[in-house]
Amino acid sequence: MKYISTYIQDILRQRGYSLRRLATDTGVSPSTLSRWLSGGQNPSTQSCQKLAESLSVPVEHVLAWAGHLEPMQRADLSALPEFREYAQQKYPAELDEDIVAMIEDLIQRRRSRLHESH
Repeated sequence: MKYISTYIQDILRQRGYSLRRLATDTGVSPSTLSRWLSGGQNPSTQSCQKLAESLSVPVEHVLAWAGHLEPMQRADLSALPEFREYAQQKYPAELDEDIVAMIEDLIQRRRSRLHESH
């Protein structure tokens, strides 16, 4: 349960959300969210779905953080395609070179910020 509380705290901090706003967005009461944060209660799979939808994050991540799924193994990053390759395969007509370069830059900035915070 420590993991879901860490996840929710990170989301609140990163997005500048209050507990009340998260409660409104998810349809989960502030007291229930408080119990999740304190480790007094673990969210149900249905609540994990609501949380994922309202935060626009993969439900699998929330389920894993809540302990409903086995923790995801870190992928061998060398086996994953680079964003540019993925984008060309997934969105060949929608993304031009400028957009891909901009997204790559944003990804790199995010990685740098995450690296600095750890």
